[in-house]
Amino acid sequence: MASLAPEPTAVSSTADAPILRLGGVTKRFGGATALDNVDFDLRPGEIHGLIGENGAGKSTLMKILSGVHAPDEGEIALRGEAVRFASPAEAKARGVGMIYQELSCMPQLSIAENVFLGRQPTSGGVVSWKAMRAAAAEQLGSLGLKVDPRAPLGSLSLGSQQMVEIARVVFSGAGIVVLDEPTSALSGPESERLFAAMARLKAQGASLVFISHFLEDVLAVADRITVLKNSRKVATLANAGLTKAKLIELMIGRDADALAESYAATGIDLPPPAAGKTVLSLRGLEAPGSFSDISFDLHAGEILGLFGNLGAGMTEIARALFGQVVPAAGEIALDGKPIRPRTTRESKRLGIAYLSENRRKTIFPRHEVYKNISLAHLDTLLGPVLRPGPEVAIAREQVGRTGVRPANPLLNAGNLSGGNQQKVVLAKWLTKRPKVLILNEPTRGMDVGAKREVLDLVKALKAEGVAILLLSTEPETVLAESDRILVLSRGRITREFAGETVSKDRLMEFA
Repeated sequence: MASLAPEPTAVSSTADAPILRLGGVTKRFGGATALDNVDFDLRPGEIHGLIGENGAGKSTLMKILSGVHAPDEGEIALRGEAVRFASPAEAKARGVGMIYQELSCMPQLSIAENVFLGRQPTSGGVVSWKAMRAAAAEQLGSLGLKVDPRAPLGSLSLGSQQMVEIARVVFSGAGIVVLDEPTSALSGPESERLFAAMARLKAQGASLVFISHFLEDVLAVADRITVLKNSRKVATLANAGLTKAKLIELMIGRDADALAESYAATGIDLPPPAAGKTVLSLRGLEAPGSFSDISFDLHAGEILGLFGNLGAGMTEIARALFGQVVPAAGEIALDGKPIRPRTTRESKRLGIAYLSENRRKTIFPRHEVYKNISLAHLDTLLGPVLRPGPEVAIAREQVGRTGVRPANPLLNAGNLSGGNQQKVVLAKWLTKRPKVLILNEPTRGMDVGAKREVLDLVKALKAEGVAILLLSTEPETVLAESDRILVLSRGRITREFAGETVSKDRLMEFA
């Protein structure tokens, strides 16, 4: 059955001769430069780590390699031949496979069907199920995963599902495998199993690009590491002797331009811990696979920042507070009374508001601004009979309060800029002032001016006594706005900063 599962393409070449080379690659989206004259190369049988802050250009570079985007400038050479992929299918046909953070497998199909997705072996026009299952078991076994290929993929853990996706990419003949944040949602043992599988692929001659925010993971597996910052390459270094502290220094830089304008390079001084009323308390909150032993208090008129990388568990904690995830253990108290919200409706009734990190899921672009604002409060503010007049009046007040521009509640929300759409979402929750406001990446994708306006609104709510939980993977945001900061890593709180000086590199050290 081995003939059904081709080995990754190996290249007989010296260790220093790249199998892949990108030279002077530049990519612009509108007026923004996502990549600026970036060089990158990948050697045969190498694991090459790619790191950088959010927006540094990592994913854009790999999407160019995998045919999702075309470069505006620069060259790509694969095995010494100039190439320019017009689509992911074209890149795959040339042996380049990409595994995204969001898995693309089909959980309702069997494991074997997922390994062979789109490439099922046939005999006389009929799928050779026995051969397919045997080859799938062999391929997965070579990656260290022993499972029944007939079982539904959805019966496996997330880490095992990821192994199946890797097997599918490798089975397609990919000699270059790009893994984008593969460990963001994995447990420690699952990550170790992934690293072992990567080592096996490397030994078979495959070349891997490993993108991750978890610097310790990159240091554990990479032969070389490339650092991107502000859309440019900072350095490519051999892993030997590198430390997490050195990588952080390269990622954030020491020049004034690279550091956020809102705080000094030496750090910011957090105020003394809040003495206000405790509004929200969490004790030992746990959801297996997402977060564990989460305990903290949130006070009236306080902004508590939660900082971590993708997959740290922050979003899952927010969803638990908003009735979208039911914790397996632990306690939640609001104003000293135990609560266990099981629906978003119940959380809203209790006075908890949640602004999701995905703006597209919280706004209806084809509907008017006033409908977007009133939607969350139809049953409590407007009575049993809906009439546009009261809806528009309420929305007009909130549009003025939040500074939405144009200040016209009759406009479709989709006609507004991203920053003004975010103000509309905030206005929705301010229509009835919450006790607890959870903000998940409230300024992601905004320009500096829009960020400042939104964060000024948040500070005004703080002054009114609202307890605010601010979640962000951007250290600048939590540093500039928080009274206290909790750092999360792999679902656990690793450090609390309160009443002391804290800097960006200190946050990243514990993330």
